[in-house]
Amino acid sequence: KTIKFKDLTTEQKRLLKAAEKAMSTAYNPYSKFFVGAALLTRDNKIITGSNVENAAYGSTICAERAAILRANALGKRCFKSIALIAKGEDFNTKEVTAPCGSCRQVLLEFSQISETDLTVIMSTTKKDKIIISSISELLPLNFGPKDIGIDIKHYQK
Repeated sequence: KTIKFKDLTTEQKRLLKAAEKAMSTAYNPYSKFFVGAALLTRDNKIITGSNVENAAYGSTICAERAAILRANALGKRCFKSIALIAKGEDFNTKEVTAPCGSCRQVLLEFSQISETDLTVIMSTTKKDKIIISSISELLPLNFGPKDIGIDIKHYQK
């Protein structure tokens, strides 16, 4: 189900606007594709990230993982939601940009640490089409630390 920006909660709007602002900091000399992400921590702090590309393409870091890494460096590992927005250098997206497979796996890991089914807000550039999902919907039949008996409570912050 798609919704419009006006239908978001105040908190969701704030998160998506922060992701939009982060999008402008993308380092993307190869794809020219800008992606911004904004995480909402359990204590309602917003931590942003943007994509960082590399000539060794496999070393590229997506905006979602950049936000997670930044949050971890700040001592934050428990999140409620994440918002994503993207655009091309010369075009606006017509469909929402969803997390890639690697990002979905990382988001699942932190979802399990957070003991919540992380909400994922995905938007087109103009915010005229927004889809809200959960990480379990985006990564069904998932596999994470809980599945191999890892006690992750020590890592909750």
